[in-house]
Amino acid sequence: MKKNYFTKEIVADMLSTSKSTVSSWIRKNKLKSIKPNGKTLIHRDELKRFNKLAFLFNKKKTKKPKPKKKYTVVELFAGCGGLALGFEEAGLNCLFANDIDRDSCKTLRENRPNWNVVNRDIHQITDSEFKKYKGANVVSGGFPCQAFSYAGKKMGFKDTRGTLFYEFARAVKIIKPQICIAENVRGLVSHDNGKTLKTIIDVMENDIGYDVISPEICQAIFYEVPQKRERLFLIGIKKGSGLIFNYPDKVSEPYTVKDALKKGRLFKTNVPKAEFQKYTKRKQQIMSKVPGGGNWRDLPEKLQKEYMGGSYHLGGGKTGIARRLSWDEPSLTLTTAPAMKQTERAHPEDNRPLTYREYARIQTFPDNWKFMGSLNSKYKQIGNAVPVNLAKYIGYEIINSLNKVN
Repeated sequence: MKKNYFTKEIVADMLSTSKSTVSSWIRKNKLKSIKPNGKTLIHRDELKRFNKLAFLFNKKKTKKPKPKKKYTVVELFAGCGGLALGFEEAGLNCLFANDIDRDSCKTLRENRPNWNVVNRDIHQITDSEFKKYKGANVVSGGFPCQAFSYAGKKMGFKDTRGTLFYEFARAVKIIKPQICIAENVRGLVSHDNGKTLKTIIDVMENDIGYDVISPEICQAIFYEVPQKRERLFLIGIKKGSGLIFNYPDKVSEPYTVKDALKKGRLFKTNVPKAEFQKYTKRKQQIMSKVPGGGNWRDLPEKLQKEYMGGSYHLGGGKTGIARRLSWDEPSLTLTTAPAMKQTERAHPEDNRPLTYREYARIQTFPDNWKFMGSLNSKYKQIGNAVPVNLAKYIGYEIINSLNKVN
């Protein structure tokens, strides 16, 4: 890709709009573009008109604060460690990590034997066990999204009992950290018509003593993550603590799959070789016809019908089918299995899915972070993780907040 130019697709991602909207701006001459080799490119100077992208032209570098004292974290629903590792890279110290998944906990123990890793259903962790960590600075975790049972009345803390949010809130109420951080999928905003998020905020503010900062959806592409992933962060500040938390400023233009897998801006070496799920011989032949960044629509009609089967006649975009990543764009959001027909994540050139180490690179895990369990389990752990670099920038802001009152 030409230097200082972005593809139409990347511009759409940065502005959280559709490719068709960007195409419309180009047609109406609101955005100038060039089209070498048939690929629509937009010069970075054309983006100065968008306030959302002003950071691209700000030469001020993000300050990486040093903790004024040892700050500690209790991590719930820790998975394979994306959030905890990012926090550690920022300068926070993990005291306790819990997850119900056995392989995820094996991964954590393998990489951080000094962490207290507990492989148990969080419902079974007693109040007295949580009390051991009373006074930790941060409690964090990504509890799965669950609807609450509504009976036409305002729900309190006890009414959410049985949900995984209740367990998160129970830990926060006992440990009393200065900051609590919940991360989740962006769908939490609209889940159950917004009632789920409203209940979570009501409980945190009215029952367990935390002021909730307006939830924010962070786009990973702006935090040195070569992936179009979005995560919702919900930050609670202990009432009376005097803390002020600011979400991190955007720090980088989007990195690409090439940045993830090749030696360059993000990594000092090419991605190491690793296992990957296998295609059948026929699927390899069909995928060889799909160009980088393409999908089933790029196949001849005969092959479309063969590969799609009954899905060929269904409505909807179906753009995940036979999808191949592009070297010059961020990766699509990783799923828990790269060879699933509806959400294909094929290598930009090779006729195969991404390896699990390529998955890890796209999630910005370092190459020395080992993943335990079967190949399918490794994909699942990595696909569910918070990108390490995104977590690191959230961690910097936690340290900034704590430094001001400590």
